[in-house]
Amino acid sequence: MNTKKLDKALFFSMTLDFLEIYLIRESDGSTLSQKSYKDALSIFRRYISKERQLSVKTFRFSDCTYDFVLDYRNWLYDTKNYSATTVNHRLAVLKSYIQYAAAKDLTIQQVALSIEEVPFLRKPKKLRPILSKEQLFELFILPSNTHLGRRDTMILVLLFDTAIRVAELVKLEVCNVNLFVTEPYILVKGKGSKERTVALNGKTVMLLKSYTDEFHNEGSHKEALFYTVIRGEKGKMSTRNVERLIKKYADILREQDPEVPESVYPHMLRRTRACGLYQDGVDISLIARVLGHSSIETTKDHYAFPSLKQKKAAMEKGNAYEPDAKQEQMWPDDEDELAMICGLR
Repeated sequence: MNTKKLDKALFFSMTLDFLEIYLIRESDGSTLSQKSYKDALSIFRRYISKERQLSVKTFRFSDCTYDFVLDYRNWLYDTKNYSATTVNHRLAVLKSYIQYAAAKDLTIQQVALSIEEVPFLRKPKKLRPILSKEQLFELFILPSNTHLGRRDTMILVLLFDTAIRVAELVKLEVCNVNLFVTEPYILVKGKGSKERTVALNGKTVMLLKSYTDEFHNEGSHKEALFYTVIRGEKGKMSTRNVERLIKKYADILREQDPEVPESVYPHMLRRTRACGLYQDGVDISLIARVLGHSSIETTKDHYAFPSLKQKKAAMEKGNAYEPDAKQEQMWPDDEDELAMICGLR
């Protein structure tokens, strides 16, 4: 197929590579993203064929205009009655594919720039629950002072302090923990095999030193940082194991404090940490790097929620104006004269 000129490039000419090679590599072998992206592009194909009566054999990138994609977005929402979240996902997949194609063929870049301007459907932000400082403290001290209890404490503290994903936590190996350097940190393997470093605070460093001495005194540096032992054999801890232990301690805590959210899960610790950093005034771009977000917009959408204290401070700034006693009076005292100035009778 001739892809040198935009008007001869078929729109679906790169979907196979996008789905079978690029996405698998970027998602670190996961097939979940591949399936959802394939479904989204398939729906767009059916829209072209059935709704617009166009052949995918002749549909080109140049045919995929701003108006065409905007109509597609509206059709998903108004005719197919998909939720705003689903519509936005379908649109995001389409944009992602076109950006991929533009990276491979510079003649498609103008199309990609045009489609990028198609707005997502606006939907109200949903305030997801976080834990209070008091609840966090109580949660961290719940595990018993036993071998497994100390492991559970380490998991809870590390998830919160570093704000890493639970999938990133279970991938950690002993060699990823660097405690004996000037600024201790962990090396995290995130989505798409992208690595990032996350700093550790002093208390977490102390806990990690004690934890590694107890659990990895004679182990390999390539050994999983957190593991389970079944029939004498060590195995990497699963995300499900972590979810279960967090639920267990949250259920205990809820008996003491009914205000604890009904469902507590690993990502809530990540969200609590990120929202806390934002409310403490940490720059949003730095928070995005800590979280491993490729786009700062993701951080803004999900974690940039001001506290009541911040809102109050902002409102008080609006009341900070005090009239200058020497300022010349702008309006006359006479009511009738003032009315005339305002064009009234």
